[in-house]
Amino acid sequence: MKTVFVNIERCVGCKQCEFACAVAHSRSKDPVQALYEDPLPRKRIHVEPGPVFSTAFPNKCRHCDPAPCMQVCPTAAIYRDREQDLVLIQPAKCIACAMCAMVCPFDVLTYYPLGNGGPARVVAVKCDGCAERVRKGLVPACVETCKVGALLYGDINELVQAGRLREATAVLVAATAVAPPPSPVPQPVALWRSGGTAISKLRSVQER
Repeated sequence: MKTVFVNIERCVGCKQCEFACAVAHSRSKDPVQALYEDPLPRKRIHVEPGPVFSTAFPNKCRHCDPAPCMQVCPTAAIYRDREQDLVLIQPAKCIACAMCAMVCPFDVLTYYPLGNGGPARVVAVKCDGCAERVRKGLVPACVETCKVGALLYGDINELVQAGRLREATAVLVAATAVAPPPSPVPQPVALWRSGGTAISKLRSVQER
């Protein structure tokens, strides 16, 4: 089963995932034009600040099975897409009764007006796993935009295994005082660093 996995220790609370999520669910799919849409596109992921500076947690729907929200929905607006194993909402059936929000163990449901091709009205809004993007072979928008590797997309067992390897390495390094192997730098960060190095070299040449 593929899902979005959160590396909590890497999140810096930049909220770029929130912005990317809202744009991905806009009509225009454009970060500028989306700001002028009515109603405004809404984020499906929520980054909350932690108790310590520069810590945060990106909270999103876990698509539970069985899903409490789906079990209590009186209009069957919430259903499971068996193809991608996602819990989704049919806005046309939602009556905004908030029963789903009351039973959700992760507090991921919000209520906003959505157009859906007709007059805007308040309905339940939550993560849909970027189903449209995944069908096209893309990763969820929040994962694509995360610059620090706090959000990963893939098979849950493989992601958990990678996490176990990281923890094992940290424990062994602490116990044996052996230098850890260099960890891969996320590609965007590596590009920024290489760009900064190139600029520094160019300036040193010009100053000569």
